[in-house]
Amino acid sequence: MISSYKFGEMKIKDKTYTSDLIISPSGIKDNWWRKEGHKLFLSDIEDYLTPDIKRLVIGCGAYGVLKVEREVEDFCKSKNIEIFAKDTKKAVEIFNQSKEKTIGAFHLTC
Repeated sequence: MISSYKFGEMKIKDKTYTSDLIISPSGIKDNWWRKEGHKLFLSDIEDYLTPDIKRLVIGCGAYGVLKVEREVEDFCKSKNIEIFAKDTKKAVEIFNQSKEKTIGAFHLTC
């Protein structure tokens, strides 16, 4: 459960994160880097998309600058994984309401 989000900062429980991160059932990967800064490729997240994952929530930044490449959408569709790509504030809301096995990939700034 994400406690709060504001530009460049996310709080989970009592810890504050100031770099992009992935939240998965196995834990939190902070200081998450992608192949290209403002594009999300399948190779950036595929290790987290295990067979039990039902939902992928992508926080595309405060202003939605992060773009999700078609290959991510196609992969999720082929594996029956729901995908939500929204500005990070909205993505946090969706992530926090998720009841299924969910991965959250969050760009915290632009």
